[in-house]
Amino acid sequence: MKIEFKGQVGIITGAASGLGRAIALNLSDKGVKLALFDRDTIGLQKTRDLLKGESEIYVLDITNEAEVAESIQKVNDHFGRIDILVNCAGIVGKTNILSHEVEADNMQLVMNVNLMGSFYTSKHVLPKMLKNNYGRVLHIASISGKEGNAGMLAYSTSKAAVIGMTKVQGKEYAETGVTINALAPAVIRTAMVESLPDEQVKYMTDKIPMKRCGTLEEAASVAAFIVSPEASFSTAFTFDLSGGRATY
Repeated sequence: MKIEFKGQVGIITGAASGLGRAIALNLSDKGVKLALFDRDTIGLQKTRDLLKGESEIYVLDITNEAEVAESIQKVNDHFGRIDILVNCAGIVGKTNILSHEVEADNMQLVMNVNLMGSFYTSKHVLPKMLKNNYGRVLHIASISGKEGNAGMLAYSTSKAAVIGMTKVQGKEYAETGVTINALAPAVIRTAMVESLPDEQVKYMTDKIPMKRCGTLEEAASVAAFIVSPEASFSTAFTFDLSGGRATY
């Protein structure tokens, strides 16, 4: 099946690197005009230089609602519409720590980036999509949000919250032409994963029947389908990308 977007406009958060960059490359190849969100100016420029189609970069703090609202309005004013939102911005925070040793500041930071950032962007994008009776929102969650990874309380909790938000939002807008879904990867080989302790990566990889990490290209391909016009009957759903780890 050939996926076609026909000049649609998409916002990708966390577009300066990793999965955000990979999804940007995939969608750009398919003709999507892109607004790239991140706080990393240099990384955003590197992503933009790799893209084929029209794109704009927006440097902002995803945890600041005022900045998010302003940037989304600028995107809408510039491109005239917003069809797609992919929330890739995320951090792991401190890991390999027992729950009673987790610092409140670190817990709050991870929740702010991973949950509140996705909440802010979707909150301010949805009215734009509703005016057009069409939209695709994809929140990047994690298999740890379903199963929990020991030593990763903040990250697992934040991703579980993203999954819960997805279920609510998908149901709320199910009759509007706007779908809201999540993607729950197992370990994807990104810079974020590379920064984890070896024992943490081994703990996660050992749970995958394929005994390997997923690739950025594999994740980007699945994401592109979820936000495509063809994926019109799936909403409030969390897609797994787990190499066999998730079987439910």
